[in-house]
Amino acid sequence: MLVAPVPAKPIPKGMFTSQFLARLAVEKYVLGRPLERIVAALLNDGFDVAKGTLVGAFKALSDLLDPLDAAIRERNSQAAHLHIDETSWKVFEAVADKVGNRWWLWTFLGPDTVVFLIDPTRSTRVVAEHLGIDIDAGSLEPGRQLLISSDFYSVHQSLGALDGLDPLWCWAHIRRYFIRASDAHQELRDWESAWTQRIGALYVAHHARQALEEGTTERLRAEADFASILGAMDAVRKSEAADGTLHPGAAKVLATLDREWEGLCRHEEFPELPLDNNPAERVLRNPAVIRKNCYGSGSAWAATLAARIWTITATAERAGANPLAYLSAYLQECGAAGGKAPNPTALERFFPWVASEADLAEWRTSPPGPIP
Repeated sequence: MLVAPVPAKPIPKGMFTSQFLARLAVEKYVLGRPLERIVAALLNDGFDVAKGTLVGAFKALSDLLDPLDAAIRERNSQAAHLHIDETSWKVFEAVADKVGNRWWLWTFLGPDTVVFLIDPTRSTRVVAEHLGIDIDAGSLEPGRQLLISSDFYSVHQSLGALDGLDPLWCWAHIRRYFIRASDAHQELRDWESAWTQRIGALYVAHHARQALEEGTTERLRAEADFASILGAMDAVRKSEAADGTLHPGAAKVLATLDREWEGLCRHEEFPELPLDNNPAERVLRNPAVIRKNCYGSGSAWAATLAARIWTITATAERAGANPLAYLSAYLQECGAAGGKAPNPTALERFFPWVASEADLAEWRTSPPGPIP
């Protein structure tokens, strides 16, 4: 009797197929289902598997994903423009020189990659190491130019002082300063409304110039409108700052606006880029929702795995791929390689920024359900 060969498995001598492992990763790290609920769902389907067995599969999966994760990080670190943001993430493992369980989840959003890092600190070192920057040198390496969209956090401020690195400060963040001042001081409502309307008009002009073809009369008019609004805002902020009777809450906001004005105005030179750092906040939204379900990571290796899966799936989604289909194809390649990560030549096929149209079309289609 002829029997079909057993499919190659990503984890040698393991229980699970590539599709099962891919779905397991997507269920936990993309859809945010806690592992206990995944175990319960599998039991409802007639598959009784211990939570510890799935944890062991995740540990093995992390090593298989490492080379792909590293390649995405390398490309991201060389981008000419990045959105950067961070949020808290708990890791319930004691580490040397670290008090408490509060770690930080960083994201770096490039034109065709997304990178997540989970680190014990919120320091400049995290960004400098990822970007390969020597902070003490006071500048980027010769010939390199980098634009960073971010909020006004002190780490980003220190990066903005480097030669060759230009910050694009977030207009959505400065807008929140005006609104918070108004929330705290009712007498500033009209003042806040006037400023948010000016910022709103700036967004309208920005979207108009993005939508119009470069060099056309309409585009030139939109660019002139943008410059005019900036000029009017500049005049008002200087006039109000010179007013000795200005409310202290308003004066505090205007001091921040004055300090960040150059980075805010720099958007005039880059009409193709967003006025704010909202794209980075959006890619952090899914991990932030998952944080509500699982509170964080139980160990440092689990935090590393979470960052790897988010990096890989978010980058795949940026290319229009279905994370489940993409991970399934990658893990099938690992199985074909004997339970190892693909060799460098085979690995390049899975770089979304150079993937073939045939592969991208395949990865946009969700694979069938897994067989344990």
